Amino acid sequence: MPPKQETVKEFNFTSGDFERVRALIYRRAGISLADSKHEMVYSRLARRLRATGIVSFATYLDDLESGRLGDEWESFTNALTTNLTSFFREAHHFPLLAEHVSVKREHPIRIWCSASSTGEEPYSIAMTMCEAFNTLAPPVQIIATDIDTNVLNTAANGVYPIERIDKLDPARAKRFFQRGKGERDGMVRLRPELRKLITFRQLNLLTENWGLTGQFDAIFCRNVMIYFDKTTQRKILARFVPLMKTDALLFAGHSENFLYVSESLKLRGKTVYVLDDRPRAGNPNVGVPR
Repeated sequence: MPPKQETVKEFNFTSGDFERVRALIYRRAGISLADSKHEMVYSRLARRLRATGIVSFATYLDDLESGRLGDEWESFTNALTTNLTSFFREAHHFPLLAEHVSVKREHPIRIWCSASSTGEEPYSIAMTMCEAFNTLAPPVQIIATDIDTNVLNTAANGVYPIERIDKLDPARAKRFFQRGKGERDGMVRLRPELRKLITFRQLNLLTENWGLTGQFDAIFCRNVMIYFDKTTQRKILARFVPLMKTDALLFAGHSENFLYVSESLKLRGKTVYVLDDRPRAGNPNVGVPR
């Protein structure tokens, strides 16, 4: 057999270029790219080179850092952000959320979805709240944020291919989704009542000021921390603590463990955390939220 020929790349992408990208996205968004992400980074950023008309990764990164590309930082960050999601992903969390809010007397209930992606997660939260209170106007305020502005636009529109709801219970799908007709055939849209429950906004978890006020009854931070190193995880979790009510729930992803990076949290259930107010040996104040 003849030797396998390597595919000739459109752009030269050196190990030095890759290291620059790793450093830039870490500073910008806290994302730690593994060595194995070399091809993924090339594929995604090659689109940005074509869009900007730049023929060299080195030039693109130089222009990015110098500010000569204007708003390109946003597109650079969006390109390197992974947005894998689905309706009622990690379904065991939602009955627990419904149980948690059903006994609350203080309204409105406030929930923060800190990585909303294309909207499936915050809409799943909204559907859960409608079912828990048996109304399309439950006493809840949902803030859904993401660093990626492209996925936020999709989320705010609330329009999806009909295949995205194939696995939903038919009664749930009928209650909360409207089927498209004509040009919209094959698409579904969340009912306007659900969209009104959610405020979508851009937020970078690494920024100094999140612009969030008050405390939340629940925070969803699922499958986000896996992209951060332990130092960044610890800083973000420390900032969650004062935003949580004393009985608030913090939902993590199935492969995330917050106990190793925070002394302020304890497990309530499978990948669900609450504030830990137990005094620590040697320092009775450690773990007590301020």
